[in-house]
Amino acid sequence: MNIKNENVLEIEDLGVSFDGFKAVDGFNFYLARNHVHVIIGPNGAGKTTVLDLICGKTPATSGSVKFKGKEIRGSREYKIVRAGIGRKFQNPSIYENLTVFENLELSHPTGRGVLGCLLFRRSAEIRSQCESVAGTIGLGELLDTEAGILSHGQKQWLEIGMLLMQNPEIILLDEPVAGMSVRERSETAALIRSISQDRSVIVIEHDMEFVREIADRVTVMHLGKILSEGSMEKVSNDPKVIEVYIGH
Repeated sequence: MNIKNENVLEIEDLGVSFDGFKAVDGFNFYLARNHVHVIIGPNGAGKTTVLDLICGKTPATSGSVKFKGKEIRGSREYKIVRAGIGRKFQNPSIYENLTVFENLELSHPTGRGVLGCLLFRRSAEIRSQCESVAGTIGLGELLDTEAGILSHGQKQWLEIGMLLMQNPEIILLDEPVAGMSVRERSETAALIRSISQDRSVIVIEHDMEFVREIADRVTVMHLGKILSEGSMEKVSNDPKVIEVYIGH
């Protein structure tokens, strides 16, 4: 059986209104297992709001969000994280006064909660996982480096690594290459393709060349609705997409 094509996330008729304004309206979205699905569109299209709805940061006013067949709409944020959905926001959120290793170590699920923190002990297994994740994100030689002196791109990779320490089945990334150099963008594309081998990834992005490098499927949003969906080649040649987004 080819599990590559199974949907790990199914969103149907999802919507949210703010004082009568429909920020997301009738949104349908299906995320295949081990796929990179990119959401693009002009500013104000509702892209980040969709991530907020998936992870529980913003309560939806209508529709359904099912993770592996189980309804998660209405669940608390921490429960959605523990179920297996991790999110990285646009700006890196790391502990700059700690080392790369310490940032990864603190992200391990063992340390969750007050009791977990009190009982947390650095084991050989956790050290091995930190070293493995650091290698994956290209920071294997920088484990003892203070996070605050990393480059912007390296800080972004470290935060992705902190998500990987929790071993989520879905990772949500909001504009992961904003502010990166050309080399860092290329390395980030390779990183995302690598981590999608055993998990699904949703990316919000404006860099069309980067999207072309990473996307298995692309959804284009406009005014809270889906404007077009399919391969990057298909959506980039869609006259509607060219008119409201790519053409500008």
